[in-house]
Amino acid sequence: THAYPVTRTDAEWRARLTPEQYTVMRNHGTERPGSCALLYEKRAGTFFCVGCEQPLFESKLKFESGSGWPSFNDPVPG
Repeated sequence: THAYPVTRTDAEWRARLTPEQYTVMRNHGTERPGSCALLYEKRAGTFFCVGCEQPLFESKLKFESGSGWPSFNDPVPG
């Protein structure tokens, strides 16, 4: 089996995440297009993973793809 840097029990994931976050992150769900607040976020900074708190994307690399979800050119290295 593969060992992941961040591991939690199902109960820990459910306690940490909202029901929608749990569906997206743990059950391969998808948010409705246009429903994510991050789509409209304009402030400079870094987007972090809600599950492991690692940096994911820099706001300067965010662009409007027309998909209904936030889009980024490249992830933060590592």
